[in-house]
Amino acid sequence: MTDVYVVIGAGSIGQAIARRVSQGKVILLADLRPENTEAAAKTLRDAGFVVNTAQVDVSLRQSIQELVKLAGSLGAIKGVIHSAGVSPSQASSATIMQVDLYGTAVVLEEFGAVIAPGGSGIVIASQSGHRLPPLSVEQNEALATTPTEALLDLPFLQADNISDSLLAYQYSKRGNALRVMAEAVKWGKRGARVNTISPGIIYTPLANDELSGPRGAGYRDMLERSPVGRGGSPDEVAAVAALLMGPEGTFITGSDFLMDGGVTASYWYGDLKPAK
Repeated sequence: MTDVYVVIGAGSIGQAIARRVSQGKVILLADLRPENTEAAAKTLRDAGFVVNTAQVDVSLRQSIQELVKLAGSLGAIKGVIHSAGVSPSQASSATIMQVDLYGTAVVLEEFGAVIAPGGSGIVIASQSGHRLPPLSVEQNEALATTPTEALLDLPFLQADNISDSLLAYQYSKRGNALRVMAEAVKWGKRGARVNTISPGIIYTPLANDELSGPRGAGYRDMLERSPVGRGGSPDEVAAVAALLMGPEGTFITGSDFLMDGGVTASYWYGDLKPAK
């Protein structure tokens, strides 16, 4: 049976990962915007990949279910790369929660029910999840295990507790990593694995929106004063994904890999530490 790798999000990171891990596989590339999907599909096809396309709205369970059904009709689902999302400069707090937190939980749940033995998944989270102060044990467990349809009803995620879109994004990305930990247990019962990558500033159109947005000056300063002193590239994220999804990563599941050039380290313990 043909092996299918589903790539949700036709942006630079999703494409870069697909190029590293999908040789000899059928790619199902899905995005909210068909024009993005077709442009990315052409680039991959020109490089010799077999690509099918679909439209998906990850904020809607039915849309994700339709994507799962289409993927299953193409072959055995052996890889899931979830890189779709919205950033604090692109959307409201409510939209970020719906897309980045709820949508990711649905993707993990729906694909986790059909992932083939030996399969693997990657969720792209963010360094922002590591910028959030420690949560309580109860809050961690709630983000990890609350039934998906009740996830956005958690009291600490309500609008009166979320001061702005950046905080919503931080909670969502922390939630992604915690959700992956819990889902890895379920995926493991099917002989599959799933992990999270939390990149820092990676030079993509989304990052460029942030760098030119209202928080842009702060982000540029953050990069300049970080230990590595620069942003990252989609290919560097893809290198980590290739390890996690490949034969050398078969002992790794339920883990979150922070790759941000040392920004988080510096935020908590170095030059970027906020003044008290």
